[in-house]
Amino acid sequence: MSSIDPDLRVDQFDFDLPGELIAQTPLERRDASRLMVVERSTGLISHRTIRDLPRFLRAGDLVVVNNTRVYAGRMAGKRASGGSVELLLLRREAESWLALAKPAKRLRVGERVALRASSGVSADVLGATIVRQLGDGLVEITLTSVVERELERVGSAPLPPYIHERLADPERYQTVFATMLGSAAAPTAGLHLTAELLRELDSAGMSIGYATLHVGLDTFRPVAVERVADHVIHREWCEVSPDLGAKIAETRRNGGRIIAVGTTTARTLETLGREASDTLEFGWSGWTDIFITPGYRWRAVDGLLTNFHLPRSTLLMMVSAFAGSDLIRMSYSVAIAERYRFFSFGDAQLIL
Repeated sequence: MSSIDPDLRVDQFDFDLPGELIAQTPLERRDASRLMVVERSTGLISHRTIRDLPRFLRAGDLVVVNNTRVYAGRMAGKRASGGSVELLLLRREAESWLALAKPAKRLRVGERVALRASSGVSADVLGATIVRQLGDGLVEITLTSVVERELERVGSAPLPPYIHERLADPERYQTVFATMLGSAAAPTAGLHLTAELLRELDSAGMSIGYATLHVGLDTFRPVAVERVADHVIHREWCEVSPDLGAKIAETRRNGGRIIAVGTTTARTLETLGREASDTLEFGWSGWTDIFITPGYRWRAVDGLLTNFHLPRSTLLMMVSAFAGSDLIRMSYSVAIAERYRFFSFGDAQLIL
């Protein structure tokens, strides 16, 4: 049974955002982005930069990041009829892939899509075969062995649809700690962190922990219902290792705070809190369907570093659950007035 308030409406999370505030490219330096610091207990808002992050944390805190790595999963192709097709890989399913296709309805089961060749890869061995039509733009496909091996050369960075500029360096859509391949999109709050900043946090007595959540379909799908409780959130695979679970338990015992870098990390940690609240030190892994909305009781996260999110999105609902809807609404109004940059390559909030 859902614990989501049945009266909660999606339009309560809507706001007007000037298009020019949607960041199209990353800044030259990852840690040069602006940082809005929001204090939940007082409602105080201050304006800093990412490089100021260590000033707001303290020795004994545990900073947890998401170490997922993004597939080069956006691929262009052609049908035998000559029509263009775009595929976006979402996740591997045993010997096949779940993908978004555009256009999807015209694709037939058994049809082969010829993928665009990249330098040094023969075009006649690049292909995807439609295995199943799943509805709502989703298809199950298989890829030829060459595509599987050469994915980084065949595909491109799966940038969100609101980004219209070409990304000069695909690594700028990866975090500096991205090691676990499996994501359809980047955990964007982590894009701000540098190796130097992580070392600075460590030197100041904060621990760094690495969780994994492979970002999936909900990143690309808008919420299309009127009542929040009617939205079906898609599952994502996540993992908290026993080592990280032990760090979390120790931090709790010693009075430190758990700081989640990004909503994906927060989702992972709260899943741990729900599934293994009495056995944190053993960690947890599996599929999560946790849907965090206002009224949710937080179990694991004490602080959240996050970007500014899309109107009417599940991510905006999550940060509203963490800080309170009124405070988040006010902070977003301030961000627009102060010309903060929004979404994947934009600026960040630290909510404590």
